[in-house]
Amino acid sequence: MKPQYLFILFLLISCQKPKPVSQNQTKNVTAENKIEAIATAEKFLKTDTIPISNGEENAMGNYVLANLLDQKADKDSIVTVKYRLDFYENKEKKASSKVTIEGYQKGAEWGADYGLATATNKNTSFIQVSFGYPACGYNQNNYLYHLKNNDLQLVYQWDSMTDSGWGSWVEFTTPNEKDTEAFYCKRVAFEPEDGDDDMGKVSYSDSTVFRFNGNKWKSQLLSAKDKPYFEKKMSFNEFNDIR
Repeated sequence: MKPQYLFILFLLISCQKPKPVSQNQTKNVTAENKIEAIATAEKFLKTDTIPISNGEENAMGNYVLANLLDQKADKDSIVTVKYRLDFYENKEKKASSKVTIEGYQKGAEWGADYGLATATNKNTSFIQVSFGYPACGYNQNNYLYHLKNNDLQLVYQWDSMTDSGWGSWVEFTTPNEKDTEAFYCKRVAFEPEDGDDDMGKVSYSDSTVFRFNGNKWKSQLLSAKDKPYFEKKMSFNEFNDIR
């Protein structure tokens, strides 16, 4: 073949358009981008592992991962943190819940226990999760969850604070150990009376009943919100003897 024909053939081959990318190739690239985006979204500021306690023992393989999503301070240096709580049973993730906590204290710790009033019922589906600085006089954030299979519900949340026997907290009353029966709670406050460390005033407020209805727990306030329905003066020793 003559050289001029070879040159023309080479030009024709060079000018051909590249083959279009197939749909399968496009799908693969899109899928890889999605996987990469998910991996990026799973990065947390830090993660704490919270063993779930059965009284003095920890349930093997049952724990909560507290993943810090965000931490910001306002103009008054009050820090707000956002967490995602991942619940695991037998080392298998079951469900997640997001919580926002205002007034974060550096050094605050997580804790988790089974049960309501006590942790004696090891077959319960109730889990109490707490967060706060581990010392008297500091506010604690508390969350009551119900976890059954993969269904997680935040049933109730409250704050508490104790200092040398004084303070404010929530007490639960369980008529029995069945997880589908009604139960009750009330806020208890015990404060010194006129600066006297030997005498105080106990008050009950926010009496609440919880009933299991339609596969969900529903609460009903039985007293006026934030107003005591019972008050009594008693000595410090007398109060702690009846607790």
